[in-house]
Amino acid sequence: MIFKSIIFISLFIIVISILVCYFTPSKKILLRTKVDYLLVLKSERRLIAYSSNQIIKTYKIALGKSPIGDKEFEGDSKTPEGFYTINAKSDTSKFYKNLGISYPDSSDIEKSKQYGKPTGGDIKIHGLRNGIGFIGKLHRLVDWTAGCIAVTNDEIEELYQAVEIGTKIEIRK
Repeated sequence: MIFKSIIFISLFIIVISILVCYFTPSKKILLRTKVDYLLVLKSERRLIAYSSNQIIKTYKIALGKSPIGDKEFEGDSKTPEGFYTINAKSDTSKFYKNLGISYPDSSDIEKSKQYGKPTGGDIKIHGLRNGIGFIGKLHRLVDWTAGCIAVTNDEIEELYQAVEIGTKIEIRK
């Protein structure tokens, strides 16, 4: 009887914690603020947006299904590491909006040649798959992308407005 009570109380606390996390609103980037640098810390699952050398917002993210280590070739489900730029913006894909990352660079291409495999590409910062945006913040519970950086739909909407093509992005371990 005591054991069942402990399990019930534990589950209740877990459910309440998830609901609080899900429904707690985050601070928005001020309108007309321009992000001029993005830093991704893979080991911390964080994307940090800067404007004029000041942190303006930190996002919790999900990564590729194999998040440890640098991307080596297409299909390894790793998120690349290095210095890139935002090279595209799209509001038409299977995910709710995205910002393209200039992967691969010449060193990425050389690395994949060592494996005799294609480098791949199409690395993005994107929202959730179209039709499942209701998952919201819960998507962060697991790394689920094919190597991209995932945020909620509200967050990619905000980044989409604040980040211009040419913005520098650094992706670290």
